[in-house]
Amino acid sequence: MTDPKAIQPSELDQLPDRDPEETAEWQASLDAVTKAAGPHRAAYLMRRTLERAEGNGIALPKLLETDYVNTIPTSAEPAVDGDEAMENRITAWNRWNAAAMVTRGAKHGVGGHIATFASAAWLYETGFNHFFKGKEADGSGDQLYIQGHASPGIYARAFLDGRLTEAHLDNFRQEAAGNGLPSYPHPRRLPWLWEFPTVSMGLGPLSAIYQARFNRYLTARGIKDVSDSHVWAFLGDGEMDEPESTAALALASREGLDNLTFVINCNLQRLDGPVRANFKIVQELEAQFRGAGWNVVKSLWGNAWDELFQLDTTGALVRRLREVPDAQVQTYQTRDAAYIREDFFGKDPALVELAKLLSDDKILECFHLSRGGHEARKVYAAYRAALSHKGAPTVILAQTVKGHTLGPGFASKNANHQMKKLSTDEFKQMRDLLELPIKDSDFVDGVVPYGHPGADSPEVRYLQERRAALGGPAPARRTHAIAPLPSASEKAFASFDKGSGSQNVATTMAFVRLVKDLVRDKETGRRWVPIVPDEARTFGMESLFPSLGIYSPKGQTYEPVDRDQLMYYKEAKNGQILNEGITEAGSMADFIAASTSYATHGEAMIPFYIFYSMFGWQRTADQMWQLGDQLGRGFLVGATAGRTTLTGEGLQHADGHSPVIAATNPAALSYDPAFAYEVAAIVKDGLRRMYGESAPNEDPNVFYYLTVYNEPIPQPAKPSGLGIDQGIVKGLYRFNTAESAGLSPAANAARIQLLGSGTAIHWALKAQQLLAEEWGVAADVWSATSWTELRRDALEADAALLRGEERVPYVRQALHGAEGPVLAVSDYMRQVPDQIAQWVEQDWSSLGADGFGLSDTRDAARRYFGVDAESIVVAALAQLARRGEVKATAVKEARERYGL
Repeated sequence: MTDPKAIQPSELDQLPDRDPEETAEWQASLDAVTKAAGPHRAAYLMRRTLERAEGNGIALPKLLETDYVNTIPTSAEPAVDGDEAMENRITAWNRWNAAAMVTRGAKHGVGGHIATFASAAWLYETGFNHFFKGKEADGSGDQLYIQGHASPGIYARAFLDGRLTEAHLDNFRQEAAGNGLPSYPHPRRLPWLWEFPTVSMGLGPLSAIYQARFNRYLTARGIKDVSDSHVWAFLGDGEMDEPESTAALALASREGLDNLTFVINCNLQRLDGPVRANFKIVQELEAQFRGAGWNVVKSLWGNAWDELFQLDTTGALVRRLREVPDAQVQTYQTRDAAYIREDFFGKDPALVELAKLLSDDKILECFHLSRGGHEARKVYAAYRAALSHKGAPTVILAQTVKGHTLGPGFASKNANHQMKKLSTDEFKQMRDLLELPIKDSDFVDGVVPYGHPGADSPEVRYLQERRAALGGPAPARRTHAIAPLPSASEKAFASFDKGSGSQNVATTMAFVRLVKDLVRDKETGRRWVPIVPDEARTFGMESLFPSLGIYSPKGQTYEPVDRDQLMYYKEAKNGQILNEGITEAGSMADFIAASTSYATHGEAMIPFYIFYSMFGWQRTADQMWQLGDQLGRGFLVGATAGRTTLTGEGLQHADGHSPVIAATNPAALSYDPAFAYEVAAIVKDGLRRMYGESAPNEDPNVFYYLTVYNEPIPQPAKPSGLGIDQGIVKGLYRFNTAESAGLSPAANAARIQLLGSGTAIHWALKAQQLLAEEWGVAADVWSATSWTELRRDALEADAALLRGEERVPYVRQALHGAEGPVLAVSDYMRQVPDQIAQWVEQDWSSLGADGFGLSDTRDAARRYFGVDAESIVVAALAQLARRGEVKATAVKEARERYGL
């Protein structure tokens, strides 16, 4: 009978076989080896054959996993170009001071993490001594994404280097009084040291990929050659569970980002226990990264394992290492040699014999201490291999022990992430292990001392000499003395002041038209970075394709299907547009890299990221916070904004709350402009503040959020009068009065103030007319361009009063003396305009689109939410009726007349 396994269908059945007899001979040879020497030998031969094929350039699918051993054998490790003994002493000081800093801070209850840096110390130290380029040489240096929980070790090294003092270390996580150190990498709190905030899990890896990609973009566009910069991202194996951590792996390999290296600290633990208790995280990550096209370097075992691998003549050791789940490896770290002999070696007769050749001390050395991530030579070899590899990014999977050198009370314990201090006895054990010259008498009143060999010690001199050779201190954020960018032509902004006449223009189109004019500016046009997540045509940006080009490292290798059209799809190696596909997270990562280029590379870029407003803050608000942390500058544009303007799309697309989320971000200046000239005025002011001559009391490290609408409406001319531009920027100005609108109210007519933002102002203007013509009520209409900025100004005024300073909020100044009550309306939930209610001296009421959205026409949706012109009229009459200024019956009559 034919073997069923031999007749299973295969994709190879579809390929021509020129010599079936030869094929059968190869298969028979494999069967013979399997029968004679076993399946492990057959698998070994097959892998060797595949390896040879790859070396000969034969295109074959790659294996996704390799054995659980180091990628680089000991015999192939390059010599370390430094003093390994000296670096060992430096690392010992850093380990000590990192633990001392957190322990001393524990008495204040501020927390901290000890175990992470203890496991990763050599991953950082090797880089600092040999690889990480600083910023004082030519170019921009390297970009370092430090794992957040390892920050104590970075501070400890800066202390050894003389960049921090004992006072700094004693103020770890205590910043309010000044001279403190933030808990995690944080450019806004420590801007001379940290470049990238990384502790929001998953955002560090995502940002690192797009930073490496943006470096290529800058070079390709001729802005600055940063081809010598390398991006290093230090990550935890548990962090890789976050979807953002692996969201852009394919982008990195597709674009060949060999200027990027991930270093994943595989200590096999996350916050509460093993990362993959019943599996192997290293193997899983290897398969994931190899499948995405990355170069993978595994550094798992230290030199102590060499003897074991040499004794393993049957392959049983490698097979056993691969089958033992991570949680059991963690257990071996805490158990004695007898347990390891029985549980690890006792599972296979060949391993039982091998273990007889090993002393207990040798077994404990291997299973307790010897990991690839804990030995400088292993880490150095991995880093050198990463930099040597061309054509793809590299991930280094370095196995470590969480809590290494902190003693048996810490190493590999499930709870060590929450353990914030060592006892005096544990510190003394650590001192002896690290061979540090710290005396018992240095522990005064039970307080662990900081350790320092002296500013002129061999250790410090060596450290500083190594950093000088690599281009200066690291990590470091350079504050460049960048000249303000020249102002763009006034013509680009002034063209919106006259309005659109009878032409219907949406504010989205107005913004795109403004940008089209600004990118033509001879001085600053090339610095604009348009970013869009595959919605350019939705926002009318396709006209930018042929003129600016879409960035692609390969250019355009095909003839576009629309080549004969005026606005054809044009990709180019020096393209200016970043069209990211359907990824808001990737687009935000792009924006962050571009918006911080002024610091990272000394080149001010002007990014604008335009997106469905519903898919911005709601989906990626954590990245907006990261943007603020990183001191980014630029324009976020929420298009197709509002709850009722996007007809037919329903609640999943209807944004009624993005300004609420934006208001929570202190770095976000949130605007809801109604008219094209307002958009122009806000962008003009944003360019001045972020890139030009900002006022002394203005922080340039902000970003602007503009909501723009897809509803084509005739755009009015900019009202004449003083202070309009100031009012637009501050958040409120009077657009018209009943009289200036030509409505001729009676001298004793009841009056109300209508405040509207965004598209809602058009409903307010219609309501103004209805109130005058049908109810004899005079209404003045105000454009509230930013409810949030009005609130912030008012909060600052309140704070000033508490300091004894006399200050009146701008909103109160603007509305001072305005007759009647105030009725505010927007296309967002009422919470948006209600931000300013407490500072308005008039009676206050508001309307908004609260609740979920729905699919219908704009008019029907507005009637449903009670924000259309007729609903505004009824609400206005109700306010006036409560004040006795119109008859109470008018409210009921209006409801019936308008079918409400």
